[in-house]
Amino acid sequence: MVEYSIQNKKAWEYSAYEFWVEHSGAPAERARMDMEDPKGMLKKYADYFDTYSGIKIANICGSCGKKAVPLALLGAEVTIFDISEDNKKYALEVADAAKVALNFEVCDILEIDTERYGNYFDVLFMEGGVLHYFHDIDEFMGIMYALLKSGGKMICSDFHPFTKIEDILELEQPAMNYFSTEVFEGEMAQARFYEENIRKQMPRCSYRKYTISEIINSVINSGFILRKFDEHPAWTNERVPGEFTVVANKV
Repeated sequence: MVEYSIQNKKAWEYSAYEFWVEHSGAPAERARMDMEDPKGMLKKYADYFDTYSGIKIANICGSCGKKAVPLALLGAEVTIFDISEDNKKYALEVADAAKVALNFEVCDILEIDTERYGNYFDVLFMEGGVLHYFHDIDEFMGIMYALLKSGGKMICSDFHPFTKIEDILELEQPAMNYFSTEVFEGEMAQARFYEENIRKQMPRCSYRKYTISEIINSVINSGFILRKFDEHPAWTNERVPGEFTVVANKV
């Protein structure tokens, strides 16, 4: 595991289970909400899936299973790849309460076992801010390409690069030149929900933010066929972009 992944793992295992219980509900309560309306729990991402039943989905950096469990309820075979044992604990407890199977691999994404999972998945799905945790986007996209079956689809939704110069999502990360290739340390996503005295003690993550062209070119150069690039409004201001979604296929 590379050094910055070890750093990020410490951050994402800092009382993460307790955080999910407080902010997403006890596992049984979260499972109840997922079961009531699994497609609704996918929100805008539901529009990017052609089908659910019987397909194999890799949920990259799938965190606490907030999208993986609804996908499993809709009939998909879902494997979460994530760096946090705490995330695994919460996700599997929710899945158990929802009475669905969920595979969870705790690992560095760059070290996924491609002997086991190469050419295995019908869909790769990631959302909620993933790319900035990896310092070499081409290496990351190469792993994604290896995991997909021929004809498979990647759905990659992430923070819009506009946030490099305007922290519109209030994630409280350092502002920087849009074209900067700098690696920097910043708070992990949940830090702002903690009291200041705890917040100061929390481990920090190592980030690398990308431009639109770096993201699109990495998708193309890794061998994917780019099918769609959508931009979505920011959470706090609908007049500016806050997220994007890339849809690409492996031929």
